[in-house]
Amino acid sequence: MISHSIRAVAIAAAVAASTLAASSICAIPTAQAASYDGSWSVTVVTRKGPCDASYRYGVVIRGGSVSYAGGGPVSVSGRVSSSGHVSVSVSAGGQYAVGSGKLGGSSGGGSWRGQGSSGACSGVWSASRG
Repeated sequence: MISHSIRAVAIAAAVAASTLAASSICAIPTAQAASYDGSWSVTVVTRKGPCDASYRYGVVIRGGSVSYAGGGPVSVSGRVSSSGHVSVSVSAGGQYAVGSGKLGGSSGGGSWRGQGSSGACSGVWSASRG
């Protein structure tokens, strides 16, 4: 099963994004991506696989970079473009997850997929400011 930390960000993935390749959003000017800066609440829902049904997590966006608001040994890497497209990857131990989608104003959503100790999982996520 994918751990809470991994789902939080993949979802957190954890925030956001449409199916944009990470290479297309690499060089994002900080001022343009800043409109999404702040705390976001992300709800992750599993649609396939042995992961728990749903979770709610906090993420933070600063200067276009996405990070997990919780603690623990989790590696999170993600970017938000000036148009709100997001791509996020998360790993912890031997588990990983990726998420993509789009933010607009004070909400957003997308999809996620990952691999945990009990198998592959996938689903959707939604995010709101605050």
